[in-house]
Amino acid sequence: KPDARPITAFNDRITFRNVTFAYDKRAVLKGIDLEVPKGRSVALVGSSGGGKTTLANLLPRFFDVTEGAILIDGQDIRDLRIKDLRDLMGIVTQESILFNDTISENIAFGSRDVTQQEIEAAARVANAHDFITRMELGYGTNVGDRGDRLSGGQKQRVSIARAVLKNPPILILDEATSALDTESERLVQEALYKMMQGRTSLVIAHRLSTIQHCDEICVMQEGAIVERGTHSELLSLNGTYRRLVEMQAFA
Repeated sequence: KPDARPITAFNDRITFRNVTFAYDKRAVLKGIDLEVPKGRSVALVGSSGGGKTTLANLLPRFFDVTEGAILIDGQDIRDLRIKDLRDLMGIVTQESILFNDTISENIAFGSRDVTQQEIEAAARVANAHDFITRMELGYGTNVGDRGDRLSGGQKQRVSIARAVLKNPPILILDEATSALDTESERLVQEALYKMMQGRTSLVIAHRLSTIQHCDEICVMQEGAIVERGTHSELLSLNGTYRRLVEMQAFA
């Protein structure tokens, strides 16, 4: 909106206050209350269709809440400049969006005035540097249409490197469920942990190892948070979370 306020820093907390979201009159989220203090990580878990992705998509305003509000440092995100809001966020999703360009350009996308040195440093954090340097043209290698010259694990690591380079205060991570071989899996997991270190993170998690890394776990079912706590607290409830763990069903 024309009188939207600028925001250049994130200092305190993200608050979801009684957030409801309806899609075609069908409530996908119902009265969500959630607080994410700066530097803390929250995992959203639950079977598919529970509303996890919708909740994460409301923060960068890919959609707007139907009722309630989302606040950053006490300011309603609808009152903030959308570009400023998104500049505070690094978003790593299942579908790594890569462009038909070099690996360097793909990593630098969304960051301003970066050096090749900074690009390579980000790739190292993302466990991508080794595979890139083994390619014929290294960082100058073209990734192909939608990145189709790279494997799934390589694509994910390039998109993690992009988020690392941007170095945002807030991370939204939709952990990829795609089957990776064990080694790629380990490298991707490691890269994500490094990136989450001390960073405010909202994680749609599908792997127990990632979930256990988070400060708080919210179990979502049919658009509501039905359980919340740490891994051990939730196991002792003998409820939905315990069932998901036993079935390894973090769809």
